[in-house]
Amino acid sequence: MKKIFTNASQIVTAKTGGKNYKRGNELSELEVIENHSIFCENGIVKDIIPNYAVNKFVADEKINLNGKIILPGLIDCHTHTAFAGSRANEFKEKIAGVHYEEIAKRGGGINTTVTAVRNSSLTDLVELMKPRVQEFIAQGVTTLEIKSGYGLDFENEIKLLHAIKIINEIFPIDIVSTFLGAHTFPPEFKDDHSGYVDLVVNKMIPHIAKNKLADFCDGFCESTAFTSKEIDKIFTVASNAGLKLKLHTEQFNNVGGLDVALKHKATSVDHLEVLLANDFSKFTNSETVAVLLPGVSLFLDYQFAPARKLIENNAIVALATDYNPGSSHILNLHLIMSLAAIKMKMKIEEIINAVTINAAKALNREQSVGSIEIGKKADFAVFNTTDYSDIVYNVGRNLLSHTIKDGEIIFQH
Repeated sequence: MKKIFTNASQIVTAKTGGKNYKRGNELSELEVIENHSIFCENGIVKDIIPNYAVNKFVADEKINLNGKIILPGLIDCHTHTAFAGSRANEFKEKIAGVHYEEIAKRGGGINTTVTAVRNSSLTDLVELMKPRVQEFIAQGVTTLEIKSGYGLDFENEIKLLHAIKIINEIFPIDIVSTFLGAHTFPPEFKDDHSGYVDLVVNKMIPHIAKNKLADFCDGFCESTAFTSKEIDKIFTVASNAGLKLKLHTEQFNNVGGLDVALKHKATSVDHLEVLLANDFSKFTNSETVAVLLPGVSLFLDYQFAPARKLIENNAIVALATDYNPGSSHILNLHLIMSLAAIKMKMKIEEIINAVTINAAKALNREQSVGSIEIGKKADFAVFNTTDYSDIVYNVGRNLLSHTIKDGEIIFQH
C-alpha cells in the first residue's frame, strides 16, 4: 500500500547520510525539513518530496498531519518492563536515606522482585506488561528493548523471555529481547557465586541461543553483583553462542566492567554515572554506545552520568528510561529527555538523536530504524506542536499526536 504523510510543519529526519549513528559533535546535527511530505510503500520510506509535488504521486491514502512535527519513531533501548510486584516500601526507605546498595545487601532490591516473578505465571506476566507497553506506544515509542533478569533461575528466566516473546507477537512495535540472567545472585546461590555463573553459561545461555529467545545477553558488573572476571566468562560464552552483548557498568563503583565490555565489543554500555575521567577517551573511536539513564539518578537522588564529557570525547551517546520497579520506576521517555537537558546539559538536538538513531544503534537496529531516510521503516512519532523544542521544554508532558509503525497509525490521541 502506498501512503503519503503530508502537511507537517517539520520533518525531523535525524539523517546520517548512511552512517546510521552520530558521535561527538555530530549529535548536534539534526536535519529539519519544511514544506515536504513522506511517501511510503508497504511500510518503507520511499521518498521525501516537496509539498508542491505531492499530486504527482499516486497513493492509496494521504494522511494530513495539519502542521504537526514528524520525528523518527522513538526508541527506548534499555528497560526492565518484564516484572511483577511492587517495591514501594523500599522507595520509602530510600527517601528516608537508606542507600540502594544497602537494601540490596540485606536481600532486598532485585531479589524482592525475583520473589514476585517466581510467584507469577506466564499469563500473569503478560497481562502485567500489556498496559506498560501500551503506555510506551502512547509516547511515540516504536522500538522497545525489554530485559529478563528477575527470574534468576532456569525456569523463571525462560518464563520471562517467553512472556517478552508473546508481547512482541501481541503488539505492532518491535520488541527487542535481552537475557539478563547475570543481574544479581539469587538467594539460593548467595554463597555459591561460581555455581550460579556455571548455571548461566552451561544451561541458560545454550537453551536461549538455541531457541532464539533473546537478541542480547546483558549483565550487571558491580561490587554487589558480578565481578569483571565473571562477566568476562559469561560474555565469552554468550558471544560464541551468537548473542550480542550489553552491560550495566560504572553505576556505583568501578570494578573493571567497562574494559571487559569494550574488550568484547559490546553493542552498548549502560549507566556510567561514576565513569572515571581517565576512561572518557575510551569512547573516542569505539562503536560501543554509551547509554545514559538520567531517570535512575533522579529516582535514587544520585549523580548524573557525564554526558557532556562523553560527547566532547566523541562518544556515541543514547538515552533510555531504564524503567524498572526499583531504581527507575519511570515509564516516561519524554521526562527522560527533559532530564537530559536540565541535569546533563545536553542540547535538544543531541537528545533527539539520542532517543532515535543512536538508540537504534544501541539495539543493533540502526540499518532499519532510528531515522527518516529512504529505505528505512516508516516508523514515526508525530507531535502536536510546530517547534521540536517543545517536546523537551514541556517537562513530563506528552505532546504526541500519532504513533506510526511500518506506515500504519497504531496510536492516536
